[in-house]
Amino acid sequence: MSNQVRIETVRLAADARRPQPLPVLRLGFRPFYWCAALFAAVAVPLWVGRYLGGPVPAPRAFPEYFWHAHEMVFGFALAVVVGFLFTAVRNWTGVDTPTGSHLAELVLLWAIARVLAWTGPLLPAALASVGFIVCAAAALGRVLYRARNRRNYFVAALLLAFALLDALFFAAAGGTLPLPPLVPIRLAILLLVFLVTVIGGRVIPMFTQNATGVPIARSAVLDRAAPGLLLAAIAGQALVLPPAVEAGLCFAAAAVHGVRLLSWRPWLARSRPILWVLHLAYAWIPLGLFLLGLAQLGRFPPILALHALTVGAMGGMIAGMITRTALGHTGRPLQAGYAGTVFYVLMLLAALVRVLGSALFPAGHALWLALSAVCWCSAFAVYLIAYTPVLWRPRADGLPG
Repeated sequence: MSNQVRIETVRLAADARRPQPLPVLRLGFRPFYWCAALFAAVAVPLWVGRYLGGPVPAPRAFPEYFWHAHEMVFGFALAVVVGFLFTAVRNWTGVDTPTGSHLAELVLLWAIARVLAWTGPLLPAALASVGFIVCAAAALGRVLYRARNRRNYFVAALLLAFALLDALFFAAAGGTLPLPPLVPIRLAILLLVFLVTVIGGRVIPMFTQNATGVPIARSAVLDRAAPGLLLAAIAGQALVLPPAVEAGLCFAAAAVHGVRLLSWRPWLARSRPILWVLHLAYAWIPLGLFLLGLAQLGRFPPILALHALTVGAMGGMIAGMITRTALGHTGRPLQAGYAGTVFYVLMLLAALVRVLGSALFPAGHALWLALSAVCWCSAFAVYLIAYTPVLWRPRADGLPG
């Protein structure tokens, strides 16, 4: 029996003997995935309605364009990240991450931050938003330190980096820092992509091998070079290097990530939706980095390059993980089913329409934006309908968790 299986067996036995909180508060992914999906389904129509001139009131904390960018990164995406990490770190260490009332308090703080980001005032919104990320980082850091799990200390440090970027955004939005407010958000997007490359590099080849029975050879060189070059591109953005240099870093990172994906033999996943969605999501990383390099040279709209990374890579990976985690950790078969497959297809369409539609036919920008929003919102509506019972009810196999 492996050490990981032994840890999991001991933990489940201990859990079975202690009183259990409400099912939705038994593990971090449950409330955070549900809240993130609900927020994604509501926030995007608000933004698009406002952008297209509909009868939608403007947010008061900061201009609506900043609100959309901030909330999709620090609200939606980070809720999924925290839910995933609370679940993953518990598995990695065998030590409990927040559950019950402690978990409920963190979810409430996240929700308060979302409300204040719309209503203001700016300072309370900043304290709630940054405070949530710091509290989540502290909770993860405590667990990792107790378990002496040094390999994964970086995840707590990464959350602290997000907290710093969030604080910089609020300082810039409030006029106390002479910095364009979108700069910290742009860096946060690239850090999220970095997290996708690290976690994806661990799980995608493993899931592919486990599902197909075909050995997937891992390249240590590619596993180091892919995130390393991405970090170099992020540093180039932060240091405002010359456009040609930054473009070169993006092109190099794109090439390595493309080779890395091919080494995982993605064609083996073609008959398994819960697997191919992860490969397709990862494919948006080299495409997005390539487009970002073109944007540095003035040959592609920067906003569309960023949306390739956000809607395509992050959205696709989030879709794959919030279904897979929910099924696997509630004792259900790892099969996407009809609803899951529709969810994935709608997410892919949202990315294709937003990036390629606007790039190929820029005159129809408003139409592509609206169609992409419809696909995005429909995707998360499907997820909420299909997975609310999964997230809110006890495990199907009767075990705790």
